[in-house]
Amino acid sequence: MSSHISNNRPSPDLVLTDIADYVLNYEIKSELAWSTARACLIDTLGCGLEALEYPACTKLLGPIVEGTYVPNGAHVPGTGWQLDPVQAAFNIGAIIRWLDFNDTWLAAEWGHPSDNLGGILAVADWLSRTAIANGQSPLQMWQVLNAMIKAHEIQGCIALENSFNKVGLDHVLLVKVATTAVVGQLLGLTREQLINALSLAWVDGQSLRTYRHAPNTGSRKSWAAGDATSRGVRLALMAQKGEMGYPTALTAKTWGFYDVSFKGKPFQFQRPYGSYVMENVLFKISFPAEFHSQTAVEAAMTVHRKLAERGLNASAIKSITISTHEACIRIIDKSGPLNNPADRDHCIQYMVAIPIIFGRLTASDYEDTIADDPTWGPRIDAVRERTICVENPAYTADYHDPEKRSIANSLRVELNDGSVIEETVEYPIGHRLRRTEGLPLLVDKFRRNLARHYDEARQQQILDISLEAHRLDTMPVNEYVDLYCK
Repeated sequence: MSSHISNNRPSPDLVLTDIADYVLNYEIKSELAWSTARACLIDTLGCGLEALEYPACTKLLGPIVEGTYVPNGAHVPGTGWQLDPVQAAFNIGAIIRWLDFNDTWLAAEWGHPSDNLGGILAVADWLSRTAIANGQSPLQMWQVLNAMIKAHEIQGCIALENSFNKVGLDHVLLVKVATTAVVGQLLGLTREQLINALSLAWVDGQSLRTYRHAPNTGSRKSWAAGDATSRGVRLALMAQKGEMGYPTALTAKTWGFYDVSFKGKPFQFQRPYGSYVMENVLFKISFPAEFHSQTAVEAAMTVHRKLAERGLNASAIKSITISTHEACIRIIDKSGPLNNPADRDHCIQYMVAIPIIFGRLTASDYEDTIADDPTWGPRIDAVRERTICVENPAYTADYHDPEKRSIANSLRVELNDGSVIEETVEYPIGHRLRRTEGLPLLVDKFRRNLARHYDEARQQQILDISLEAHRLDTMPVNEYVDLYCK
């Protein structure tokens, strides 16, 4: 006998209403969150400017149909493109993420919350230019920063206790959800419209992590976040036009996200939404490397120096043991051939070998020109082959500890003569506990990226505005974006 299923429309899932209420009603009062967001803004845009030097990235940019012109469209920093907000979000999101050099959040799920700036900046710029064309006031940059803080919080708080990678899903689904939420607020969605938009984001098919892992690692991981943030913009725009939502998108029996994609488990939450994530976000300051390897790379730089002090080089190494946390082993412990830059920047053995050999790690070190060089390629592979990873359970525990949030790595380097070099780095320079040390270096990183595209006068103009809080906060969004456009 069949049983009837009630067709009464249920109340929306609590996860959806919590996000909507936070975005619409929560006031950010933490000065630490605001100041960190300003640093995050310039670091994120700087990463995008650096990515524009890579043809593999730039070939994907611009309008979908060549020659398309969008009146009052959003501008893409570092380019002359003026696009609709959905395609602009993809463009900005792709350049932000391309080199794996923007901020990071590590928890049960990891990700890069500044990926959301693709959608946030595109929509805020488009809205501002449209408002001016209609004789109205544009948005100000504080609204972009406010959206950034809230997008970080949504993505990061869900990630704290819920691992999507363990069910094979990519973390960019949280970019799509967070972008949908904060862009919806910028668009002026009602609470009901915002809940509808969020439900659409969860109902969507979600990206598999296939493109991040051997044997399929590839360049999609560099534009997946751009795709996700642009999708968030599109869904928010659809909800603005009255597209219906699906109130139990997560909890519906059999057909909801939990049953279909999360093994029937509801999400767990460690804390309510506030400003915790932006306050504690990790910056990639020194190295364009997957964040679980940052401390290992820093330790490898010290190993390089100590070898040089003895008049030695990497050929003197018998073996390297990396003691690390479980997430590192799961994501970037990799042996065998590395087929492309995306493969290399997700291999901790490669990311340790480069600084040990050269005393550096730059984005260009992942390119074929280095890896396939007849002299250096075999030397890199030789170091990789002598390197193994082992889990240190204490490092794994501290990685998940909300008070520590460390990303520790230890290198034990045994030399051919039997001597040993050991180096441990617990907190990377981009960690909250090293902010005082890290922020001046973050500004230096931004300066270098500005110098790639602009003359000295424009560089100084952008720096002066970006580093003066009140001036930045009150600047019209379109005027700030214009500073970056060609």
